[in-house]
Amino acid sequence: MENDKKAELASFLKVIPPVEFCCVYGSSLHPNNKDKSAMVDYVLGVSDPQQWHSENLKMNADHYALWLRLLGGAKLITQVADEIGVGVHFNPFVTWNDRLLKYGVVRMDDLISDILNWKRFYLSGRLQKPVQILADNLDIGNANSVNLRSALSAALLLLPSKFTQEDLFAKVCSLSYMGDLRMLFAEDKNKVKKIVQGQFDLFKSMYNPLIQEYEAKEFLRFSSYGNHQANVSQDCGVSVTFSLVSSLPPTIKSEMGMKLGENKTVNESGRVVSEVIVRSRDKAAKCLQNVLRRKVMISSARQAVSGLLAAGGVNAARYLGKKMEKAWKSWR
Repeated sequence: MENDKKAELASFLKVIPPVEFCCVYGSSLHPNNKDKSAMVDYVLGVSDPQQWHSENLKMNADHYALWLRLLGGAKLITQVADEIGVGVHFNPFVTWNDRLLKYGVVRMDDLISDILNWKRFYLSGRLQKPVQILADNLDIGNANSVNLRSALSAALLLLPSKFTQEDLFAKVCSLSYMGDLRMLFAEDKNKVKKIVQGQFDLFKSMYNPLIQEYEAKEFLRFSSYGNHQANVSQDCGVSVTFSLVSSLPPTIKSEMGMKLGENKTVNESGRVVSEVIVRSRDKAAKCLQNVLRRKVMISSARQAVSGLLAAGGVNAARYLGKKMEKAWKSWR
């Protein structure tokens, strides 16, 4: 991202309470996107969401703030996000500096947990795609490398023996949409394809170090080195499959182990470790797909209800309407 554009987006942080982490994502990252009317999406990580929302309501007294005060203010927002949603409160249609914004506020502990464990597989899925980090007091960007390794391993498990580099990034991108109820009626059917093609070089810079590592281990082999259509083949043997499964987050391995079985081993430090039993590539891939689909379906449903309650009927209906309009155009 150009420095001027990055500075412009970062200046939004000056008009809200302090945050520990901030990134932008979505179409604003597309290198050729000059559309200033498009909504800019932010994720804001804070230590105490209720306190942050209280300060934000005092600093920014608009119609939305009035709605929240009538319903119970910051305490309501936090309770709805934690008890009904997936720990994130989104505020859409924020007008600032002649731009339309949407920001999601999440507790830092919840963000880190989702990145490392895929507990809810919501923001971890977002951070598997290109983002522009604008503030990072706790080095979330470095911790996210664990998330990227898990995403690459999951994508490879779900791909056939031969594919292209674009197929690989599309599979990574699609992980967090499997089972998402919005994909049935409120999302562009070409969403994944557009994300990957519009941000291919960004995906490449994110995942190339891991791809090269897997290539060195002979998990992957490149038969051509074109751009989007670089041909890739992978070892689909049980040994490599086991290694890929071992790279998945603890929560996912635990759920897979309940279905496929587990072996208990003692590591060098004397700690008992559970390992998923891998008998075949197909069974492991199918199990992973079912686990992710169920997790995404539950999280997307909970977040949809949370958004309806906390964002207010008018804002929620407006946002859903915009989504459905884009979806309808993609299906025509």
